[in-house]
Amino acid sequence: MAGDKETLLSMGFDPARVDWALRATNNRGLQPAMDHIIENEGKPVPDPSAAAPSTSTGEPMDVDGDDEDEEALRSLMRTQTSASGAVEEAKSIKCSECGKIFKNTALANFHAEKSGHDQFEESTEDIKPLTEEEKKQKLAELREKMAAKRSVKSEQEAKEARANEAIRRKSGKDVGKLKEEMQAKELVKQAEQKRREKLEDAKAKAAVKAQIEADKKARAEKAAKEKALREGQPIIDTATGASTASGGTTPSSSGSAAKETRLQIRMASGGTPYTTTLSSEATLREVAEFLAGQTLDVDVETVTFAQNFPRKTFSRDHFNKTLRELGLTPSAVLIAS
Repeated sequence: MAGDKETLLSMGFDPARVDWALRATNNRGLQPAMDHIIENEGKPVPDPSAAAPSTSTGEPMDVDGDDEDEEALRSLMRTQTSASGAVEEAKSIKCSECGKIFKNTALANFHAEKSGHDQFEESTEDIKPLTEEEKKQKLAELREKMAAKRSVKSEQEAKEARANEAIRRKSGKDVGKLKEEMQAKELVKQAEQKRREKLEDAKAKAAVKAQIEADKKARAEKAAKEKALREGQPIIDTATGASTASGGTTPSSSGSAAKETRLQIRMASGGTPYTTTLSSEATLREVAEFLAGQTLDVDVETVTFAQNFPRKTFSRDHFNKTLRELGLTPSAVLIAS
C-alpha cells in the first residue's frame, strides 16, 4: 500500500528493499514488511522479474512444494463452524503455539519459516490496522533492532581490524628484524673485504720495497765491483763476506759491520717459516711489512716479534729501529705472533 511504502521510506530504508518487502508480503501491512526487512538485512535484493508466480487469488505459491499444507490453511480461512452450527467467515489464521494472529496464509507461512511453528487454526478475529501510536512504537522497535545489529557489526569489524593490525605489525617487525640481520651480515662482509684489501695492499707494498732493495743491492754490488776493478782493489763477495784479490783472501766482515741481514721468521701458531735477506739498515717495521706480504694472517699494526736466543721481546717502540741497532745482524731467527 502507498501509505506503508511512504512510512518505510520515511524511516530511511532503501526503496528497492521496501518494494521487495511489500512484494514478498503481498502488501499485507506495515508490520510484515518491517519484519521482512529486518530478517533479510544484508541479503541481495532479488530481481522482481524472477519473483515466484502467484495463484489466481493473488497469493504467493508455495515454492517448496507444500501445496497441501497451504491449501489446508486457505480452507481454514474460508469457513468456520461455530458451536451453534452457524457458518462464520474465517477472517484470520492463528498460531496455536504462540497465539499470534495473521491476516492471510502468506504471513502465516512467513511466521512458520521464521519461528519453526507448524500448528495453526482458523480464527474469526479481525486484525485491526495499526494506530499511529502503534506505528511509532513499531518504528522505535525497528530502529532499536537495527541500531543493535549495526553495533554488533561495528564491534565485529573493529575486532577484525585490530586483529589485522596486529598481524600487520608482527609482519612488519619480522621484516624489520630480517633487514637488520641482512644489514649486519653485509657490514661484516664489508669489514672482511676491507681487511683483505688492506692486507693485499700491505703485501703489494712489501713486494715493491723488497724489489727496490734488491735493485739497490744489485746496483751497489755492480758499482763496488767496477770501482775495485778500476782501482785494482780486491773484490768483496757480499754473499760470503770474503774479499778476493789476484791471489789472496781477506778476513770476513764482523757481524756488526754486515751490510745485509739474513732473517728466518717463524709463526707462533706454527707452519713453514719465512726467510728473507734485508739491508742491515732496514727497520723492524719493514720486517713486519715483508711478513704481511707473505700471509693474510699478519697485520702490520698488530704483529709483534720475539727472539729466543738470546731471549728478547721487541715492542712497538722497536719498529722504527734498524736491524743493526737491534743486534740482529748478520742473521737472526724471529718468532712472530
